[in-house]
Amino acid sequence: MLDAIAAANGWLNGYVWGWPTIVLLLGTGVVLTVATGAVQVRYLGVALREVLGRVFEKSSGAGSVSPFQAVATALASTVGVGNIAGVATAISIGGPGALFWLWVSGVLGMATKFAEIVVAMHYREADEMGTMRGGAMYTLRKGFGLPWLGAVFAALVSLAAFGIGNMVQANSVADSLRASFGVSPAVTGVVLMVLAAAVILGGIKRIGEVAEVLVPAMAVLYLGGGLLILARYASHLPDALALVVEGAFTGTAATGGFAGSTVMIALRYGVARGLFSNEAGLGSAPMVHAAAQTDHPVRQGLYGIFEVFVDTILVCTTTGLVILVTDTWSTGSTGAALAGQAFSIGLPGTWGNIVVTTSLVLFAFSTLVGWSYYGETGIVYLLGARAALPYRVLWLVAIYFGAIGSLHLVWDIADTLNGLMALPNILTVLLSLPLLRRLTREFFARRADAAR
Repeated sequence: MLDAIAAANGWLNGYVWGWPTIVLLLGTGVVLTVATGAVQVRYLGVALREVLGRVFEKSSGAGSVSPFQAVATALASTVGVGNIAGVATAISIGGPGALFWLWVSGVLGMATKFAEIVVAMHYREADEMGTMRGGAMYTLRKGFGLPWLGAVFAALVSLAAFGIGNMVQANSVADSLRASFGVSPAVTGVVLMVLAAAVILGGIKRIGEVAEVLVPAMAVLYLGGGLLILARYASHLPDALALVVEGAFTGTAATGGFAGSTVMIALRYGVARGLFSNEAGLGSAPMVHAAAQTDHPVRQGLYGIFEVFVDTILVCTTTGLVILVTDTWSTGSTGAALAGQAFSIGLPGTWGNIVVTTSLVLFAFSTLVGWSYYGETGIVYLLGARAALPYRVLWLVAIYFGAIGSLHLVWDIADTLNGLMALPNILTVLLSLPLLRRLTREFFARRADAAR
């Protein structure tokens, strides 16, 4: 029976995370780039100033957390194991050219993330406990009269969260600490449960408060370590960038332990890992952005552009370039082991291993905390606000089992459900194009008038 389930899921997963979804998400990014007048390019500077210039400002408007706490929580969920292990896997299989296509997915993903946040903000509402909730499920019900499809999306979110946002992360932390420091997975599981409980049981306000401190700290640690390596290997950067561009359009010849790569493999793995990392189009981040205090949906949409910029353009690029300049990409290693090898070579002594291990643990823990709110939002839509606390408790229990076990079938099924989230979410965004265009024009026209 389990073998049959695994086979069926494997078949479906091939489509969900294969070319059909890649084409759908990239195509949506292109459509939204055109529809918004390339908002992610024209207003990237505005987005950066909006986020970084208002970190300590109080915000107006309905909401449960500040705009920065919302983007920090979203980044806590997206900056995860995929930024280290996922990027390393993309390069080890797809060659250096995969990094170029990861950039492409990031640029297009900025438009998608902007659009899905704007739409979710427009249709958000307060639940019975007063917490602002939003996302594709609310848009489908309130905007298009499709509550049944909203329920499907909510069910996908609440179930997929246990795999991709919980047990996978807990297991990654347990494996990393066992390999680096010999810590028992059972001990890791208990400690993670306790730490997560201190955050998650406080709801979105406490999650936001922790995320706004944790996310900048872990970004500084990882990016700082990566930039030190890139500075040490600055003379190798031109060759590394040349490899990226050449590999993106001509493929990469076999080198050492590397089996060789075609352009299509580089494109598939680069785009897929980029989409998996920044989650643009999956509909996850809009659920936490919908809780932000803001005076206009488009203002919060700019935070989505910033989110993808940090996740993909900064963090993923750092991982990829460190692997290339240290020339470890062709050694045959893959995943977190390849990233660890690159950082160990790039930084003296044991500092490289410490940076990667610590970052992996922090990234995974932050994802674990952030995704708890996504799953909770799904269950609240289905069962009401009173279901939030039982869901949080179940989430904590799942952390322990994720740390001590493999449960690969559970993870694989959750991975499929995670990918399926894209279908109803993309539908809501594309159906909302007139609304998106109107709100975007309105916001920037008002901003231009205020600047006069």
